[in-house]
Amino acid sequence: MARPTTPVPFTGRSLRTAALVALTTATLTEGGCGDGAAHGVDAGGGVDGSTTPSTLKCDDTMKTQFAPDANTQVVLVKQFKQGDPVALSNTPATPAPPTAPADLCLVKLLVGPGNPGPADAPSTSPGIGIEIWLPAAASWNERIRAYGSGGWAGGSHADPTRIGNGAVPIATAGNGYVVGTSDHGHAALGSGAFAMNPDGTINTVLWNDFAERSLHELADKTKALAKAYYGKPHKHAYWDGFSTGGRQGLKLAQVYPDDFDGILVGAPAINWTRFITGELYPQVVMQRDLGAPIATAKLNAVGTAAVAACGGTSLGFLLDPFSCRYDPTTDAAALCSGVAGNGGITGTNGNATTCVSLVEATAINKIWYGQTADGAVRDPAVDNATGPSLSSNSHLWFGLTRGTVVAALAGSNPFPIATDQVALELQDPTYATPGFMNATGNGASKWTTLDYTGLTVAALQGAVLQSQFSNINTDNADLSRFNARGGKVILYHGLADVLIPPQGSTNYYSRVATAMAGTTKVQTFFRFYLIPGFGHGGIGSLDPATGTTTSPNKVPLPQTALGRDELFKALENWVENAVAPDRVDVSSADSSVSLPLCVYPQKIMYSGSGAVAAAASYACQ
Repeated sequence: MARPTTPVPFTGRSLRTAALVALTTATLTEGGCGDGAAHGVDAGGGVDGSTTPSTLKCDDTMKTQFAPDANTQVVLVKQFKQGDPVALSNTPATPAPPTAPADLCLVKLLVGPGNPGPADAPSTSPGIGIEIWLPAAASWNERIRAYGSGGWAGGSHADPTRIGNGAVPIATAGNGYVVGTSDHGHAALGSGAFAMNPDGTINTVLWNDFAERSLHELADKTKALAKAYYGKPHKHAYWDGFSTGGRQGLKLAQVYPDDFDGILVGAPAINWTRFITGELYPQVVMQRDLGAPIATAKLNAVGTAAVAACGGTSLGFLLDPFSCRYDPTTDAAALCSGVAGNGGITGTNGNATTCVSLVEATAINKIWYGQTADGAVRDPAVDNATGPSLSSNSHLWFGLTRGTVVAALAGSNPFPIATDQVALELQDPTYATPGFMNATGNGASKWTTLDYTGLTVAALQGAVLQSQFSNINTDNADLSRFNARGGKVILYHGLADVLIPPQGSTNYYSRVATAMAGTTKVQTFFRFYLIPGFGHGGIGSLDPATGTTTSPNKVPLPQTALGRDELFKALENWVENAVAPDRVDVSSADSSVSLPLCVYPQKIMYSGSGAVAAAASYACQ
């Protein structure tokens, strides 16, 4: 899923390998002072806490001196002084690159073996690219903060001519953290074609690198380099990931529980094949029921009507869309004039741009309900598909919540990650959009031929192929090993997420609670927040006052390291000081609106008096 672009928190085993032991005994016991200007002299202590000077400098000598294992090579070492543009030789001039917030050392690693193959094949990769940012020794807070990726991952992390990171990880390094990021096994951006071999079969090597191996390699190599560079190990390690990065964080908790002490999980792309296949469902609904997409103006009009009907007019978004049962098939003001709706009503909307037919209104209900095997939808008064469990065996996955900008999935074009995933499930590249490239044939938008049964076959095939997809669904509810080692997780998800239905997170959290003796027990190490109005890295709600996306200034959101960093700081305080997070108050960009975020299953409840835009007027109940 796409990486957030607005100030919201992003959110990424520790099995000490033989290579790290070898590094400790062979590299760290040597003398040397390193570059005093870059990271100081006698900068730390050894494994036992004693002082062990670093042997590594922020220059090309690191290419031979840092060799944690035979699969790892250093491809670039570069010093950035405070105020320098963070750019390499092929960094685009636009947008302007960020400036270094402090003296930082950038190290790029390549961890093989990768996947050999034809030079022009997306499935060919030399290995896992990793970027590590090292602050000066005097500034290092002895913490590691690794970041996850978005969508299909990829990037220029192993490219010595381009920066693979954005502004947030660089700002975090400026705040004293060692920061690690990765391309998670391949360089290609924006396409899942890397996961298909040239002959059309499943590329199990790169699925494994993408789904999980890269996560442990990132943790392991970041720790090893920090220890070698500063001459002492870190004290605490954290993962921070959003979307795909959130999925990666939960994969770490499930499979590599020793890698990180604290994991911040945002809008996790867990249930991968289920929700991504389901992202194509709005398109199939419109193709099969209408023959064409519903106009965005109509989608927005019905969405804003849902917000108004369910009490969101004052704030411009819904505090609790899960409780909203608005039904456009019974709303005369939504239906075109003269249209016979359900419940004996007749449409009164004379605006052809925004009114909907009964078939269109029913299609929107289907999109809100989520994928079913036969295109059926239940009456929202009975089942609005917002509970933590699916309603029946034929209900395959959840839909977007009412009041969300559904045009993100129901627009004139499908979400390409969804068509990629269907192509991978059916092992036929032609189902994807043209950006999917393969020797057996490129994407040709064959997805348009899918009916309800065809999309169901793809969804079921996604479940069958989990072992070959390296268990990409990341939905194992057993977190007992992570809990036993003392790890902590904070999960957050926007209630107006336009790509990943938040019900997937409530479903997972409820399953973890069932597997681990109840919510009270789970909350000792794992807490969950739902955020009203928050989309997928931005605002995802519709405002009845404008009929369009709610203004970013009106929605209170937590921030990243570029701002207050509330949720990460809460995680850090929980890990290091045993202070469990409770209510977290957040403010909108212009500070005009504030709200509490409540620990699930509590909800934000208006107290009955006071300003509706003030957190003090709300309680968590």
